[in-house]
Amino acid sequence: MTAEATPDSEELRELIADVLEVDGESITPEIDFVRDLGVDSLLAMELAVTLERQYRVKIESHEIGDVRTMSDISALLLRKLRTSAA
Repeated sequence: MTAEATPDSEELRELIADVLEVDGESITPEIDFVRDLGVDSLLAMELAVTLERQYRVKIESHEIGDVRTMSDISALLLRKLRTSAA
């Protein structure tokens, strides 16, 4: 994926589902990863590393700590991709 591209929601959903080891259909834009799926800090960091590799961006630990939904991840990636394109 290039820095100019935006993350495809279906691709992102499947990537998140793979890391969290859940069915992709359970990943909705509003599902809370911590409350609804029990994501802890270690799993959140694993997700961050996977996103960094896939989208070629750098995600700081405090940024992934603020992410609780797929919508949050999408917004974070868009910010990162825009910054890296500038």
